[in-house]
Amino acid sequence: MIDRTLPRDLSLLENRLGYSFSDLTYLRTALTHSSYSNELRAHGTVIKYNERMEFLGDAVLQIVTSEFLFSKYPDLPEGDLSPIRASAVCEEALFRYAKAIRLGDYLLLGKGEEHDGRNKKSILADAFEAVLAALFLDGGIGAVKPFLLPILSEEVDEIVRTASYKDYKTELQQFIQADRGEHPDYFVVSESGPAHKKLFEVEAMLNSNVIGRGKGSSKREAEQQAAKEALRLFGLIQ
Repeated sequence: MIDRTLPRDLSLLENRLGYSFSDLTYLRTALTHSSYSNELRAHGTVIKYNERMEFLGDAVLQIVTSEFLFSKYPDLPEGDLSPIRASAVCEEALFRYAKAIRLGDYLLLGKGEEHDGRNKKSILADAFEAVLAALFLDGGIGAVKPFLLPILSEEVDEIVRTASYKDYKTELQQFIQADRGEHPDYFVVSESGPAHKKLFEVEAMLNSNVIGRGKGSSKREAEQQAAKEALRLFGLIQ
């Protein structure tokens, strides 16, 4: 017999969402993975799972994020707003948001997913979107924003601060190839700090010349900063 109860008291999750549902069916469906629904179906019980809600949740996420960015950055062009939004709503970001509210603790999963499904990036990211849909269906956009906007604000602030949405490496590559037919190389010259808080320093090299240096909490961020400095050297950005 399959246990049809949710793993934890949903009131704990409601507290993390900052919202009390009028109809908990929406939230239960958002937390039900297809693997669990399929197992029940094999035993003659049919319940809804969260894939349709992911579809709606994705649309809700896009509109709230777009409106937030449009209002917060009135002077940024679409060419900047789009990649910022993409970074803020990508699977990696949604995974972090889901982990922050311990969403995996509440998921209904089939036996095949129980081993690592509660920490699987794709499952958690999809469930987060489904939970946004549950909030929207139960309370409208007014139920979504108080929960989602503080998360987005913190994430977007970090994206803009580090300029991680800008692909300086590609811009530098295109410039150098067009001008010289060559390409830059990137080398990690130092790595410091504890495992959970690394700091990388990278040099961008063209032939044997250092054209930029950058630091960051990941190699990618440090490389982007090195490329940004190189673009300044060539007078392409300020």
